[in-house]
Amino acid sequence: MKKQLLALLLVSATATTSFAALKFDSDVPKNIQSQMVEDLAFMAQITGSGQTPFHKELFTEVSGKAYQQFFDTRIFSVGVDACGGGAAVACVQPFFDPNKMWLTENYIKFSHPQVARSMVVYHEARHSESKNGNWMHANCPRPFLDANGKDMVSIWTGAKLEGQPACDSTYKGSYGSSTIMLKNISKYCANCNDKVKMDADIYAMDQLNRISKPAVKQSMLADFAN
Repeated sequence: MKKQLLALLLVSATATTSFAALKFDSDVPKNIQSQMVEDLAFMAQITGSGQTPFHKELFTEVSGKAYQQFFDTRIFSVGVDACGGGAAVACVQPFFDPNKMWLTENYIKFSHPQVARSMVVYHEARHSESKNGNWMHANCPRPFLDANGKDMVSIWTGAKLEGQPACDSTYKGSYGSSTIMLKNISKYCANCNDKVKMDADIYAMDQLNRISKPAVKQSMLADFAN
């Protein structure tokens, strides 16, 4: 019990100090604020034992320090918004403020593992990069079917993806980069338990299906084999 309490205190301290500069709008519900800070704190404590070439290019290393720097240099504030409604979980509105992330109730509405919520916020952080055109999404194909001939749907909400701006044509985009991050966590996180690694792999392989160019998908699979 004492060890568990100590662990909780350490996580709480990390959550307080690691992202102290992150500002939440006053109308962001406290439960959403707390969940996001906890998720970022989880990312900040990761240690790694290696990485793939694409991950090195995008994040420099599998480590909490690298992930925190990636996020802190891109997102400065958080608000709450419908983000277009429906299946949206979070968004960046670059023409309003590229360094602000907006969360919807879907961020905590569904029962998803912590590493999956982390995927969402790092996906959106990539959209803050105005110098790269904010890595706008590609439209998913029509039809957009899985290996069993069934409609591809969002792992988060179950929404149908066919024809939606919910895919990437490059591994450097938001879906591509978050997929690479998760796959590297599943392979190289030294202080993650088996459940976290398994969840990271499940969500990484799901997000890989959002890469619309077969050649890019193959290059990512080759990267993961390193």
